[in-house]
Amino acid sequence: MTARMRLRDLFGTRTREERTPDGDPRPPEGQARRIMLAGASVDYRLVRARRRSIGMQIDFSGLTVRAPRWVPLREIDEVLSKRGSWILRSLDEWRARRRHVMPREWKTGAAILYRGRELALVVRPSPERAIEADLINLTVAYPVPHDEREVEVFVTRWLRDEAERLVLPRVLDYASRVTDVVPTVRLSKARSEWGSCDQYGVIRLNWRLIQLPPELVDYIVAHEVAHLVHLNHSTRFWSLVERLHPGSSRARQTLDDWTALLDA
Repeated sequence: MTARMRLRDLFGTRTREERTPDGDPRPPEGQARRIMLAGASVDYRLVRARRRSIGMQIDFSGLTVRAPRWVPLREIDEVLSKRGSWILRSLDEWRARRRHVMPREWKTGAAILYRGRELALVVRPSPERAIEADLINLTVAYPVPHDEREVEVFVTRWLRDEAERLVLPRVLDYASRVTDVVPTVRLSKARSEWGSCDQYGVIRLNWRLIQLPPELVDYIVAHEVAHLVHLNHSTRFWSLVERLHPGSSRARQTLDDWTALLDA
Protein backbone atom coordinates (compact mmCIF):
# COMPACT_ATOMS: atom_id res chain seq x y z
CA MET A 1 0.00 0.00 0.00
CA THR A 2 1.20 3.48 -0.83
CA ALA A 3 -0.27 6.83 0.15
CA ARG A 4 0.33 9.56 -2.40
CA MET A 5 -0.30 13.27 -2.72
CA ARG A 6 -1.68 13.40 -6.25
CA LEU A 7 -3.48 15.87 -8.44
CA ARG A 8 -6.60 13.86 -7.62
CA ASP A 9 -6.13 14.77 -3.96
CA LEU A 10 -6.53 18.39 -5.04
CA PHE A 11 -9.04 18.22 -7.88
CA GLY A 12 -10.50 14.70 -7.93
CA THR A 13 -9.66 14.34 -11.61
CA ARG A 14 -6.60 12.15 -12.00
CA THR A 15 -6.18 8.43 -11.76
CA ARG A 16 -3.44 6.72 -9.79
CA GLU A 17 -0.05 6.75 -11.49
CA GLU A 18 1.46 3.31 -12.00
CA ARG A 19 5.21 2.84 -11.80
CA THR A 20 7.89 0.65 -13.32
CA PRO A 21 10.07 -1.48 -11.01
CA ASP A 22 12.60 1.38 -11.10
CA GLY A 23 10.03 3.80 -9.69
CA ASP A 24 9.48 5.73 -12.93
CA PRO A 25 5.98 6.49 -14.25
CA ARG A 26 4.62 4.02 -16.78
CA PRO A 27 3.62 5.25 -20.24
CA PRO A 28 -0.01 6.37 -20.59
CA GLU A 29 -2.47 3.53 -21.10
CA GLY A 30 -5.12 3.30 -23.77
CA GLN A 31 -5.51 4.21 -27.43
CA ALA A 32 -4.81 7.69 -28.80
CA ARG A 33 -7.80 9.04 -30.76
CA ARG A 34 -9.09 12.34 -32.18
CA ILE A 35 -12.54 13.88 -32.56
CA MET A 36 -13.98 17.16 -33.90
CA LEU A 37 -15.98 19.05 -31.28
CA ALA A 38 -17.66 22.32 -32.29
CA GLY A 39 -15.15 22.74 -35.08
CA ALA A 40 -12.14 22.08 -32.83
CA SER A 41 -9.90 19.04 -33.13
CA VAL A 42 -9.54 17.31 -29.76
CA ASP A 43 -7.08 14.51 -29.04
CA TYR A 44 -8.02 12.07 -26.33
CA ARG A 45 -6.99 8.73 -24.90
CA LEU A 46 -9.50 5.88 -24.90
CA VAL A 47 -9.13 3.28 -22.16
CA ARG A 48 -11.25 0.15 -22.25
CA ALA A 49 -12.17 -0.83 -18.71
CA ARG A 50 -14.46 -3.07 -16.69
CA ARG A 51 -17.23 -0.57 -16.02
CA ARG A 52 -20.88 -0.02 -16.93
CA SER A 53 -20.80 3.50 -18.34
CA ILE A 54 -18.60 5.94 -20.26
CA GLY A 55 -16.52 8.21 -18.05
CA MET A 56 -14.40 11.25 -18.84
CA GLN A 57 -11.60 12.98 -16.97
CA ILE A 58 -9.62 16.09 -17.91
CA ASP A 59 -6.31 17.19 -16.45
CA PHE A 60 -2.94 18.52 -17.61
CA SER A 61 -2.45 15.50 -19.85
CA GLY A 62 -5.71 16.24 -21.69
CA LEU A 63 -8.91 14.23 -22.10
CA THR A 64 -9.11 10.58 -21.06
CA VAL A 65 -12.22 8.53 -21.83
CA ARG A 66 -12.92 5.24 -20.06
CA ALA A 67 -15.54 2.99 -21.58
CA PRO A 68 -16.79 -0.60 -21.31
CA ARG A 69 -15.18 -3.00 -23.76
CA TRP A 70 -18.51 -3.67 -25.45
CA VAL A 71 -19.38 -0.05 -26.31
CA PRO A 72 -18.72 0.74 -30.02
CA LEU A 73 -16.59 3.72 -31.01
CA ARG A 74 -19.57 5.37 -32.69
CA GLU A 75 -21.45 5.51 -29.37
CA ILE A 76 -18.39 6.89 -27.56
CA ASP A 77 -18.05 9.67 -30.12
CA GLU A 78 -21.74 10.49 -29.77
CA VAL A 79 -21.35 10.92 -26.02
CA LEU A 80 -18.30 13.13 -26.49
CA SER A 81 -20.16 15.27 -29.02
CA LYS A 82 -23.03 15.81 -26.58
CA ARG A 83 -20.54 16.94 -23.92
CA GLY A 84 -18.49 18.94 -26.43
CA SER A 85 -18.99 22.36 -24.83
CA TRP A 86 -18.04 21.10 -21.38
CA ILE A 87 -14.99 19.29 -22.74
CA LEU A 88 -13.69 22.34 -24.61
CA ARG A 89 -14.34 24.63 -21.66
CA SER A 90 -12.62 22.26 -19.22
CA LEU A 91 -9.59 21.83 -21.48
CA ASP A 92 -9.24 25.62 -21.71
CA GLU A 93 -9.44 25.92 -17.92
CA TRP A 94 -6.68 23.38 -17.42
CA ARG A 95 -4.46 24.99 -20.03
CA ALA A 96 -4.91 28.33 -18.26
CA ARG A 97 -3.36 26.80 -15.15
CA ARG A 98 -0.07 26.23 -16.94
CA ARG A 99 2.85 28.47 -16.25
CA HIS A 100 6.30 28.51 -17.80
CA VAL A 101 8.16 26.78 -15.02
CA MET A 102 11.21 25.94 -17.13
CA PRO A 103 12.67 28.05 -19.96
CA ARG A 104 11.64 27.36 -23.52
CA GLU A 105 15.01 28.73 -24.58
CA TRP A 106 17.97 28.19 -22.29
CA LYS A 107 19.57 31.55 -22.78
CA THR A 108 19.96 34.85 -20.95
CA GLY A 109 16.64 36.51 -20.19
CA ALA A 110 14.53 33.37 -19.98
CA ALA A 111 12.34 32.93 -16.88
CA ILE A 112 12.79 30.04 -14.46
CA LEU A 113 11.17 29.25 -11.12
CA TYR A 114 13.27 28.64 -8.03
CA ARG A 115 11.79 28.34 -4.53
CA GLY A 116 8.59 30.08 -5.61
CA ARG A 117 10.33 33.04 -7.25
CA GLU A 118 10.51 33.72 -10.98
CA LEU A 119 14.16 34.45 -11.72
CA ALA A 120 15.83 35.61 -14.92
CA LEU A 121 18.33 33.20 -16.39
CA VAL A 122 21.78 34.68 -16.96
CA VAL A 123 24.16 32.45 -18.91
CA ARG A 124 27.78 33.53 -19.20
CA PRO A 125 30.95 31.83 -20.46
CA SER A 126 33.33 30.45 -17.88
CA PRO A 127 35.92 27.65 -17.75
CA GLU A 128 34.41 26.62 -14.42
CA ARG A 129 30.82 25.39 -14.07
CA ALA A 130 28.75 27.12 -11.39
CA ILE A 131 25.21 28.28 -10.63
CA GLU A 132 24.20 31.02 -8.23
CA ALA A 133 20.72 32.26 -7.35
CA ASP A 134 19.87 35.66 -5.90
CA LEU A 135 16.61 37.56 -5.60
CA ILE A 136 16.57 38.47 -9.30
CA ASN A 137 18.77 36.18 -11.36
CA LEU A 138 19.81 32.58 -11.70
CA THR A 139 23.35 32.99 -13.01
CA VAL A 140 24.86 30.07 -14.85
CA ALA A 141 28.58 29.96 -15.56
CA TYR A 142 29.27 27.35 -18.23
CA PRO A 143 32.10 26.59 -20.70
CA VAL A 144 29.70 26.33 -23.66
CA PRO A 145 26.97 28.92 -22.89
CA HIS A 146 25.46 28.78 -26.39
CA ASP A 147 24.75 25.04 -26.21
CA GLU A 148 21.21 25.23 -24.84
CA ARG A 149 20.85 21.49 -24.44
CA GLU A 150 23.95 21.28 -22.25
CA VAL A 151 22.86 24.28 -20.22
CA GLU A 152 19.44 22.70 -19.69
CA VAL A 153 20.97 19.44 -18.43
CA PHE A 154 23.35 21.32 -16.16
CA VAL A 155 20.64 23.52 -14.60
CA THR A 156 18.17 20.64 -14.22
CA ARG A 157 20.80 18.57 -12.42
CA TRP A 158 21.53 21.56 -10.17
CA LEU A 159 17.84 21.91 -9.31
CA ARG A 160 17.69 18.24 -8.34
CA ASP A 161 20.79 18.69 -6.18
CA GLU A 162 19.16 21.71 -4.55
CA ALA A 163 16.06 19.64 -3.81
CA GLU A 164 18.24 17.05 -2.14
CA ARG A 165 20.10 19.70 -0.15
CA LEU A 166 17.12 21.80 0.96
CA VAL A 167 14.03 19.59 0.84
CA LEU A 168 15.15 16.18 2.10
CA PRO A 169 16.38 17.46 5.49
CA ARG A 170 12.89 18.84 6.12
CA VAL A 171 11.60 15.26 6.11
CA LEU A 172 13.95 14.29 8.92
CA ASP A 173 12.92 17.35 10.90
CA TYR A 174 9.19 16.61 10.62
CA ALA A 175 9.65 12.85 11.08
CA SER A 176 11.49 13.38 14.37
CA ARG A 177 8.29 14.92 15.76
CA VAL A 178 6.16 11.80 15.21
CA THR A 179 8.48 8.78 15.22
CA ASP A 180 11.87 7.54 16.36
CA VAL A 181 12.35 5.78 13.03
CA VAL A 182 14.45 7.59 10.41
CA PRO A 183 12.57 7.19 7.09
CA THR A 184 14.23 6.44 3.79
CA VAL A 185 13.80 9.47 1.53
CA ARG A 186 14.24 9.54 -2.25
CA LEU A 187 13.69 12.05 -5.01
CA SER A 188 11.27 11.16 -7.81
CA LYS A 189 10.34 12.54 -11.21
CA ALA A 190 6.68 11.55 -11.12
CA ARG A 191 4.31 13.46 -13.41
CA SER A 192 1.18 13.37 -11.24
CA GLU A 193 2.22 13.46 -7.59
CA TRP A 194 4.23 15.66 -5.27
CA GLY A 195 5.15 12.82 -2.97
CA SER A 196 4.32 9.37 -1.68
CA CYS A 197 4.87 7.19 1.36
CA ASP A 198 4.61 3.39 1.34
CA GLN A 199 4.04 0.80 4.04
CA TYR A 200 7.78 0.34 4.43
CA GLY A 201 8.23 3.96 5.45
CA VAL A 202 9.89 5.00 2.18
CA ILE A 203 9.05 8.59 1.29
CA ARG A 204 9.47 9.80 -2.29
CA LEU A 205 9.38 13.51 -3.05
CA ASN A 206 9.17 15.13 -6.46
CA TRP A 207 12.38 17.01 -7.26
CA ARG A 208 10.30 19.93 -8.57
CA LEU A 209 9.46 20.79 -4.99
CA ILE A 210 12.55 23.00 -5.17
CA GLN A 211 10.55 25.27 -7.47
CA LEU A 212 7.68 25.69 -4.98
CA PRO A 213 7.55 28.33 -2.24
CA PRO A 214 9.19 26.89 0.91
CA GLU A 215 5.95 27.07 2.91
CA LEU A 216 4.22 24.77 0.39
CA VAL A 217 7.18 22.41 0.46
CA ASP A 218 6.81 22.14 4.22
CA TYR A 219 3.12 21.32 3.85
CA ILE A 220 3.83 18.53 1.36
CA VAL A 221 6.59 17.14 3.55
CA ALA A 222 4.27 17.23 6.58
CA HIS A 223 1.61 15.43 4.51
CA GLU A 224 3.94 12.57 3.62
CA VAL A 225 5.47 12.33 7.09
CA ALA A 226 1.96 12.03 8.54
CA HIS A 227 1.57 8.91 6.40
CA LEU A 228 4.31 7.29 8.48
CA VAL A 229 1.69 7.18 11.25
CA HIS A 230 -1.56 6.97 9.24
CA LEU A 231 -1.27 5.37 5.79
CA ASN A 232 -4.64 6.78 4.75
CA HIS A 233 -6.54 10.08 4.55
CA SER A 234 -8.61 9.63 7.68
CA THR A 235 -9.67 12.35 10.09
CA ARG A 236 -6.77 11.42 12.37
CA PHE A 237 -4.38 11.75 9.44
CA TRP A 238 -5.55 15.29 8.62
CA SER A 239 -5.41 16.24 12.28
CA LEU A 240 -1.78 15.14 12.40
CA VAL A 241 -0.99 17.10 9.22
CA GLU A 242 -2.50 20.20 10.82
CA ARG A 243 -0.48 19.64 14.00
CA LEU A 244 2.72 19.32 11.99
CA HIS A 245 1.90 22.21 9.68
CA PRO A 246 -0.65 24.68 11.08
CA GLY A 247 -2.65 26.24 8.26
CA SER A 248 -2.46 23.07 6.18
CA SER A 249 -5.95 23.58 4.72
CA ARG A 250 -4.96 26.94 3.27
CA ALA A 251 -1.70 25.49 1.92
CA ARG A 252 -3.62 22.66 0.28
CA GLN A 253 -5.84 25.15 -1.54
CA THR A 254 -2.86 27.25 -2.63
CA LEU A 255 -1.07 24.24 -4.02
CA ASP A 256 -3.45 23.90 -6.97
CA ASP A 257 -1.91 27.02 -8.55
CA TRP A 258 1.40 25.19 -8.83
CA THR A 259 0.31 21.87 -10.28
CA ALA A 260 1.68 22.79 -13.72
CA LEU A 261 5.14 22.05 -12.34
CA LEU A 262 4.34 18.35 -12.36
CA ASP A 263 3.62 18.41 -16.08
CA ALA A 264 6.54 20.61 -17.15
